[in-house]
Parts: sequence; C-alpha cells; structure tokens
Amino acid sequence: MALNVKVGTAPVSWGVFFPSDPKQIPYTRFLDEVVEAGYEWSELGPPGYLPLDPRTLTANLEPRGLKVTTGFVMRHFDDPALWPVIEAETISVGTALQVLGARFLLLIDDTYTHLATGAQTRPSRLDETGWKQLIDTVHRVSTLARDRFGLQTVFHPHAETHVEYEDQIEVFLQQTDPTLISLCFDIGHHAYRRGDPIQFMRRHHQRIPYLHLKSVDIEILQRVEKEKIPLAKAVAMGIFCEPSKGMVDFVSFRNVLDDIDYQGWAIVEQDMFPATFDEPMPIARRTRQYLREIGVG
Repeated sequence: MALNVKVGTAPVSWGVFFPSDPKQIPYTRFLDEVVEAGYEWSELGPPGYLPLDPRTLTANLEPRGLKVTTGFVMRHFDDPALWPVIEAETISVGTALQVLGARFLLLIDDTYTHLATGAQTRPSRLDETGWKQLIDTVHRVSTLARDRFGLQTVFHPHAETHVEYEDQIEVFLQQTDPTLISLCFDIGHHAYRRGDPIQFMRRHHQRIPYLHLKSVDIEILQRVEKEKIPLAKAVAMGIFCEPSKGMVDFVSFRNVLDDIDYQGWAIVEQDMFPATFDEPMPIARRTRQYLREIGVG
C-alpha cells in the first residue's frame, strides 16, 4: 500500500539554479514536462524563474493541472545589512504563494562558495555573533511569512552553507521555535555531509513536514572528499543521482516513513547544473515510477 505522501518535483531537477541562465530550460517547457513525468506539484524554484506575478503564474499552472508547494528565499541570513533584500524577497515570494494556496515558505542560507564556480567567498563556519544573527533573522522571516501570508516556514540545511552538518542542524533545531520553524529535510544533502538521513528522520520527524528526495553517487563523493572538490563542481560531475542508484537506502527510508505514519510532502529535487534540455525528463519519469514502486505516493 502506498504511503499517504504528497509527491512533487522542483525546477532544480531540470537543471535550474538561477532566475535566468541560457543553460536552463525555458519555464514553459519545464512545466509541460513536469506534467508529462507524472507530477501534479512543483516548487517555484529560484525567485524569478517562474513568473512571480500571480496572474501570470495561475495562467500557466491551471491549464496544466499543476499546484505549487513552496518558493524559497536564499540569502546570507547572518548578514544584517541584507535585511531589506530578504524582507522584499519574502514579501514577493510570499504574495505569490498565498494567492496560489501554497502552504510553505522555504528558507536556505546562502552558500559560502560561489554556486557557479565553487570559489569560497565567506568563512565556512560562523562565529557566535554570526550564528545568533542567522537564528534571529530566520525567526524574523518566519514570523513575517506566518503573520502576513499564513505560510509555514521550512528551513533547508544545505551543503556549503552554515547549516550543513548534522551537529549544526541539531543546534539549529534546539535554538529555533518549533511552533514557527520546521525543516525541509534534504536527504541527499544530509548524506553528502555523511549524516544518516534514516536515523535523523526517525529522531526528528515531528519537525519535518517537508522532504527533498535525491541520492548521492558514493564513488563521486569519495573523490570529492579526497580532492576537496567544491559543491558546484561536484554537481556538474553528477554527485546527486536518482534515488534508485545512490548510497541512500530508500527502501529503509520508506519504512521509517511508514513507521512514523508520515503524511507530509516529498519533493524530488535532484540537483543538476548544467543539464542539456533533453536530459532531465527521462530521469524525472524514472524517479516518479521508482517512488511508486516502493510505495511513496
């Protein structure tokens, strides 16, 4: 019997990392292929990739029978000078999500490396002041999203950000308000940093209403670790792979979801960049079929 999990996908599974880039698939083709691959839910992706004007968005989604789960804000939350930008982006994305009937706002701390080149641009660990600022800003954004748009904030631990390793995520959970902030738990990023996504999910499922599903190629990961290859280059090498082909035991993960009676969201989010326009669609279709075969959605 299939779990009562709402399965969707995201633009990054089609190689979309930026609001616009000539290497990225046009958004109308992305939406067509989401439907063709068997999904009815999608994230908005980088703000501006899908049009944020609610009327334009609705005109593109409704004829295709698509619904939106979330959009994200990805900024350096430890930098107080960025608050005007963070606030404006939250309002822009939140307005679109509210009109579309979405439930979540997703937050990601911006990377300390350049997303395209992998060059390190900031320290990899925050000092006490920076960490406190990050926690305070996430609370501030989450309060705005709740009070103004009725959205639940899910924070996404992410490789090469200041909340990436399991010990950092544990502290983040301890220092954030559980009534205000939950996790978007990306099991691929967790495995990339050698965390145990199965045991972490079992421990913290009450704070996890939203999942990102992908796996990690163990041979590429070993090379990445040995040669200290940055995330941007690792992604281009194919570090994140289909759930059926990587190091994460998806059947065991599915069993945990069954044990805890998980009824949240599971979004296929296989980071690819760059990707040829014809590459993502077959992967997306195979992944949706694999999830059905193991009883997820």
